[in-house]
Amino acid sequence: MPDTEATTTATETPPVLSISGANKSFPGVRALHDVDLTVAKGEVLALLGENGAGKSTLIKVLGGVHTPDAGSIEIDGEPTTITHPLDAQRAGVSIIYQEFNLVPALTVRENVFLGHEGGPIRLIKARDERRKTVALFDRLGVRIDPDAFVHDLTVAQQQLVEIAKALAIDARVLVLDEPSAALSPREVDGLFDVIRELKSQGLGMVYVSHRLNEVMQIADRVTVLRDGEHVATKPIGDVTRNSIIEMMVGRDIEHEFPKQPATIGEPRLVVEGLSRGDAVRDVSFEVRRGEVLALTGLVGAGRTETVRLIFGADKRDAGTVSLDGKALRIRRPRDAIAAGICLLSEDRKQQGLVLDLSVQHNFALPNLKRFAPLGWINHRRESSAFTGYVNQLRIKVTGPDQLAATLSGGNQQKVVLAKWLQRHAEVVIFDEPTRGIDVGAKYEIYLLMNDLAAQGKAVVMISSELPEVLGMADRILVMHEGRVTGQIDDVANATQEQIMRLAVQ
Repeated sequence: MPDTEATTTATETPPVLSISGANKSFPGVRALHDVDLTVAKGEVLALLGENGAGKSTLIKVLGGVHTPDAGSIEIDGEPTTITHPLDAQRAGVSIIYQEFNLVPALTVRENVFLGHEGGPIRLIKARDERRKTVALFDRLGVRIDPDAFVHDLTVAQQQLVEIAKALAIDARVLVLDEPSAALSPREVDGLFDVIRELKSQGLGMVYVSHRLNEVMQIADRVTVLRDGEHVATKPIGDVTRNSIIEMMVGRDIEHEFPKQPATIGEPRLVVEGLSRGDAVRDVSFEVRRGEVLALTGLVGAGRTETVRLIFGADKRDAGTVSLDGKALRIRRPRDAIAAGICLLSEDRKQQGLVLDLSVQHNFALPNLKRFAPLGWINHRRESSAFTGYVNQLRIKVTGPDQLAATLSGGNQQKVVLAKWLQRHAEVVIFDEPTRGIDVGAKYEIYLLMNDLAAQGKAVVMISSELPEVLGMADRILVMHEGRVTGQIDDVANATQEQIMRLAVQ
């Protein structure tokens, strides 16, 4: 039986949102089975679960994108039927998805009141819209020019425009889907300030995130789904990071970061004086055999730009790259790949995969010379190699013809890794390897990094997740404004505060 502790709040008023017995199935898939969820006024409920656990389906049921097969929804204790997004809007439910629903070419105020201008005869009063928009931002405790164009705003500011849109329709329930995915730590702090302000005003909020450190900071309770079912709802004070992970994956995990000690040997990758304009300025470091080197810092510090220079994706102004004592002439990614250097890019969908091709075709693309030495593809050899990596990396696919676009983030990451392992890469660079990936898949990626290190490969991990950096790295380099500002060798005794001091110099 699922744990239903603390599924209601100790208040006299009904929850602002109550979902009971939600069921939803698609052909061949049971996405939700008797799921319950409640949110009180002025509460932040974290909705957690692995990819495929049912979170997105539940959100879309609440938002009127999907019609449930069974179940009921109440808003402020009143039964509510939601079969269309307009129904959700009229009921006071607003969902802010990862992909914002804004018109970049319009101004902030025009976006806030888009669709609420009145009838065709009514003149739109820009001055009135401007005044109301300023009042909404005052309510959030922020300042954004109502006449600025959305395409000129930062991601964090665009998110605030979405929240202002929700307040403009008198939303009583606000759902935030991975709201911090593209934000810097400072912007996340600003978002949390806004959330706390909305709490004080009585809004009920559902916070969906894979970032458990943020959940522990901002949530009042957590609800965990697994395989479409409600596992538990608990007050935040009754859970730990590890207990949340164990509820999500359905098994005991002794450590969130399963770092294994590896035998660290001689330097393999050596970078000296790497420079490109102001983005990368005189960067030098080495990565040794069997080592996981973390490259961290704030967004814009130059981490991704540095590895793109190593990989030949961008042209360097100065600097050298050597592997196993041999100077490399890398002018394009093809040269890096031939030398044994591979990059799992931060944007795997745009830069790591061809989404409209099958998973096996994606795997084969950089390995065509191996599978087609005489000019035609040996499909048996290709299929055998791919199947081997599917088993080794535990890639969840329905078959070799499944489109890459249909895989979860974690499995997409594994397909990218598989194609590079087939190339026998000796230097593996992971750029934000676990961004947007659920905790179960993260754990498997960490195990794969351990395996690579144990094989004597040099591993570089770019990460903004400081717990991940401290949990998986043998050594840490911190960057700020294109420069390396510090190195931490004693990772076991390092702290997040120590890293941040180096990151903001």
